[in-house]
Amino acid sequence: MEPIGLYVHFPFCAAKCPYCDFYSAPADASEMDAYSDAVINAVRAWQTKGVRFDTAYFGGGTPSLLGRRLARIAQVLNGEPLREFTVECNPSRVEDGLFEALRASGVDRISMGLQSAVDEERRALGRTADAETVLRRIRQARSAGFESISLDLMLAIPGQTAESLRTSIDFCRDAGVQHVSAYLLKIEENTPFYKMRDTLRLPDEDTVCALYLQAVRELAAAGFAQYEISNFAKDGFAGRHNLKYWNAEEYVGIGPAAHSFVGGKRFFNPRDTAAFLRRNAPLPDGDGGSFEEYAMLRLRLCEGLTQAGTRKRFGHAIPQSLYDRAEHIPQAYLRADADGIRLTAEGFLLSNSITAEILADV
Repeated sequence: MEPIGLYVHFPFCAAKCPYCDFYSAPADASEMDAYSDAVINAVRAWQTKGVRFDTAYFGGGTPSLLGRRLARIAQVLNGEPLREFTVECNPSRVEDGLFEALRASGVDRISMGLQSAVDEERRALGRTADAETVLRRIRQARSAGFESISLDLMLAIPGQTAESLRTSIDFCRDAGVQHVSAYLLKIEENTPFYKMRDTLRLPDEDTVCALYLQAVRELAAAGFAQYEISNFAKDGFAGRHNLKYWNAEEYVGIGPAAHSFVGGKRFFNPRDTAAFLRRNAPLPDGDGGSFEEYAMLRLRLCEGLTQAGTRKRFGHAIPQSLYDRAEHIPQAYLRADADGIRLTAEGFLLSNSITAEILADV
């Protein structure tokens, strides 16, 4: 079996951000101890089955809340052929020496939540650390030996303007990080923002589109090439683990709310930490790896759905029906040629409807 990806979800947060719908809750030290042991046991169980991992991603929630426990968990992956090992860290909650401990344990990539470099916007998003604290954490991570650092940036947030977005992009450039994930804010049900949606100072649809295209343009000028709808990287620093998702490659998900794709089957753990600690079996989620699924995911990438990749994966070319449907989509949104089919930056703003149209006959 070829090595696959590993995702571990850490469902703990000191406080819930008003926009966040990820599964998380507060926890005390004993709960985090028990959870750490459960994660180690789960990883070892997969290793006992002969599964090897070549990428690992610790997300959440707030993994950095666990402090040095993260390093202990990371050590279970020593000996794996890891090409990338990422840990998410909240800049406001990083204990002294954590970056050094993670680096010594094999972690080689840190992802931090910037959201915005404008402190007023950060406060509106429930972020407690100011931009100066984020910059200090970046310097600490770099001093600890991390050469790959990613920042999360949010677009179309309350009060954001072209000028304030430029401030955040300039921050990413000047901080010397290698990767930026820039996500459009989505108002999710069961969040405080959803309840406040009629009073939030959110940009209108035209402004949302303008902010996204500004981010694409200005991040490129700052040296971050777009490679996926929401992801930008300097040369050689595209996220290897997340590329597994967009290439429909296999991965194991550990922890509540984590999804897996192994042996052609998709399955997931419910959003229930107690059930995970009881070692309840994951729930089935159908087959995975079909051409339709592969094409849908690949169209999230700037490279798009390629003829070479399709032939290698499925033994046939891209069906002509996709090209026939692509002819009806304006070239401002999509390119279709002998190499394959790919969306433009403008097309990414309409990706759901365009992808559905292209794949309607599949």
